Amino acid sequence: MIRWSRWRIVAALIVALWSVWVLERARLGVEIAELQVGPTPVTRMSDGSGGPPVVVAHGFAGSRQMMQAYGLTLARAGYTVHAFDFEGHGRHPDPMSGDVSAIDGTTQLLMAQTQTVIEAARQGDTPVALLGHSMATDILVRVAAETEGVGPLILLSAFSLAVTPTHPQDMLLITGAWEPGLRAFAERVKGEAAPDVRRGVEIAPAVEHVAILHSRAGQHAALDWLNDSYGRDGAAWVGPTGWALLGLLAAITILFAPVARLLPATEVPEPPMGARAFLAAALIPAVAAPLLAAPVDTRILPGLVADYLALHLAIYGAVQLAVLWWLGRRPGGLAPVAAVLLILWTLGIFGFALDRYGANFWPVGDRWAIIAALSLGAVPFMLADSWLVHDAPIWQRITGRGAFLASLGVAVALDFEGLFFLLMIAPVIVLFYLSFGYMGRVTAARSGPLAAGLALGLALAWALGVSFPLFRA
Repeated sequence: MIRWSRWRIVAALIVALWSVWVLERARLGVEIAELQVGPTPVTRMSDGSGGPPVVVAHGFAGSRQMMQAYGLTLARAGYTVHAFDFEGHGRHPDPMSGDVSAIDGTTQLLMAQTQTVIEAARQGDTPVALLGHSMATDILVRVAAETEGVGPLILLSAFSLAVTPTHPQDMLLITGAWEPGLRAFAERVKGEAAPDVRRGVEIAPAVEHVAILHSRAGQHAALDWLNDSYGRDGAAWVGPTGWALLGLLAAITILFAPVARLLPATEVPEPPMGARAFLAAALIPAVAAPLLAAPVDTRILPGLVADYLALHLAIYGAVQLAVLWWLGRRPGGLAPVAAVLLILWTLGIFGFALDRYGANFWPVGDRWAIIAALSLGAVPFMLADSWLVHDAPIWQRITGRGAFLASLGVAVALDFEGLFFLLMIAPVIVLFYLSFGYMGRVTAARSGPLAAGLALGLALAWALGVSFPLFRA
């Protein structure tokens, strides 16, 4: 067992080094500058040659870091890239606003923001190319119809109803092979294009709505399309940045185990829970939380469903803690050093890697208040969760976490229109359990569930607080 553990550590170190090499190589030769266009944070990427300008926009709940694979590839090939955060996203300090269901509401405000960035990116009379993902594709198509001097459009996972047989005139649609609906849309709008319209479709193999952001086939197609549009022959190395990012985050997760062994061991004398007692502790809060939270008006914080989620987590955690105590479970003492170490590893090392290479992980403006509010619910929730699954078999861990996701589904069913965006956090929660949850389990095995629960509660509030789009009606 010790020998296998050492080999696992060595393998994780090798993967981490390879991942950093791939991700940093993607930045070689690129000048990266952080700018402000009014309140909008912008990242400018260029090889210094002053090539044609490209404005890059992210999708809903995204950030400019999520678009950097395409941005860096184009910059290495000689293009001047400006990637920015939409209002309510990433490090933009201002929430989204307006009517999200009306074209003249939120969409119009985001279009105006995009036009401001386009003006800042202009270089004389050279047409500005636009590249965007998902939500941004609709914004960019509409902006191109109203803005002079816009060149080719490259749209990832596009769905815009503003596409017509004659507009846009120069457009490449890149769609994942695992996005059947959007793939059909891309093929349809290409087939309906007028004879004098330049339109192409690239089906990126083996990717879906998120993985397309690191598709090597997609990046090659985007570069080739721009080269044809501008009469250039720029070339760039396109590395497996998606796999490198996953590898780095997985390695950081695994390497916490040997670090946790440095903590003093704390015995938590808890016998395994019987199936009946466990199901009571898992299912009672799953039923109680959505029913108790439903009548409460939770429209306080400037974040989509963030205030409801804080309440849901608080009720869920409080009920589960009470049930566990009633069942005679006792969590042991708190090991503060273990909690601090886990916080530093999750929010510091893991968070730094994610923020640099994958997605925004640093809060600004109102996000601090949202994190504080979410902590009031996330801390008791994760204390209960860590206590519930401490030394539990895998079926209990899966059942306990699945019960929470099911409770969110019940909440959405009770108020679909108001809580629809809760469905967005399901992937975030699953990834949280796979990475941070593993590190919490290692901590709990060494120092007891209270330290793990406290640290993971704060980490969950942080992860959700930086992920949710900010919105103020």
